[in-house]
Amino acid sequence: MTSQEVARRAGVSRTTVSFVLNDVPNVQIPQETRQRVLQAAQELNYYPDAAARSLASRKAQTIGLVLCQTRERVYADAFLPEVIAGIGDAIEEFNFRVLIQPVEDVTQPDAYSRIVGEKRIDGIVLSGPRSDDRQLGKLVRDGFPIVLLGQLDSYPVSCVDIDNVASAKMAVEHLIRLGHRCIGMITNAALLYTASADRLKGYRLALDEAGLPFEERMVGYGDFTSHGGYTAMTSLLKAPDQPTAVFVASDVVAFGALAAVKEHGLRVPEDVALVGFDDIPLSSYADPPLTTVHLPAYDLGYGAGEVVMQIIDGKTAEPRQILLSTRLTLRESCGHHRRQ
Repeated sequence: MTSQEVARRAGVSRTTVSFVLNDVPNVQIPQETRQRVLQAAQELNYYPDAAARSLASRKAQTIGLVLCQTRERVYADAFLPEVIAGIGDAIEEFNFRVLIQPVEDVTQPDAYSRIVGEKRIDGIVLSGPRSDDRQLGKLVRDGFPIVLLGQLDSYPVSCVDIDNVASAKMAVEHLIRLGHRCIGMITNAALLYTASADRLKGYRLALDEAGLPFEERMVGYGDFTSHGGYTAMTSLLKAPDQPTAVFVASDVVAFGALAAVKEHGLRVPEDVALVGFDDIPLSSYADPPLTTVHLPAYDLGYGAGEVVMQIIDGKTAEPRQILLSTRLTLRESCGHHRRQ
């Protein structure tokens, strides 16, 4: 089908069909005519192609989901699919789509310039912001629509996130209530990632309020991967006073930590209790099933998609901060059934 066929059935010009189906602003077309065009297009199962729609609206009709990770880590990210689904559903009614773009080094001058400069996207949802991001400020100053999945105090920019400090504190407090006094931690990533730094802050805060000392040697550093969790847990288990419990700030990292515990001939939770973070679907199928902080992945994506579309449409000017709630999902890996 072509737009000419739609125009013939609706009794209008091809230009009118283009204006209606591409929702071109500031064009005065009677409502009755619009309905006739829409009905004709539906009956003929006609949809304008993306290139034509983009030319008519002067928009790429694409949101860039920019992930500050390597491509390999993005592909292995089990948290990502629900986030993408949320963004996609939020922008679907606007006929927008999602472009996934890993950015390995945000310190480089061309970190964002290619996708922005080539006008391939109309806005960015930036996941995993880093404190060393040197290029984000320019986009903010230029007024480019940006929403963070995370928080970065350096720039006045909208964000959708959770309270990572409070959520991590909640996880560690649960281990303290179960009687643990020697509690280790494995971060989800390097501390340049603001979420990682905040989760470490929550861990320290829980220890401090319980009167327990913070010891740097009880902290391992993950890199988004199960292998990183395995390596970090192996180091913690070599300590003379190895932890009886470990808070792991990512479920994927926790899977590696779990494997390391078992390889050392120890049992979870009898010898080492574990609590993860994210509550990805696979967590309930770990052996034993993983106690973890539940993040509303879909809602985070949906909220970010809504806000970035509001910015693109000029419906919001001031930066917004939206914090979603979390909860602790109790399963067997922390031993709560045995100890309570």
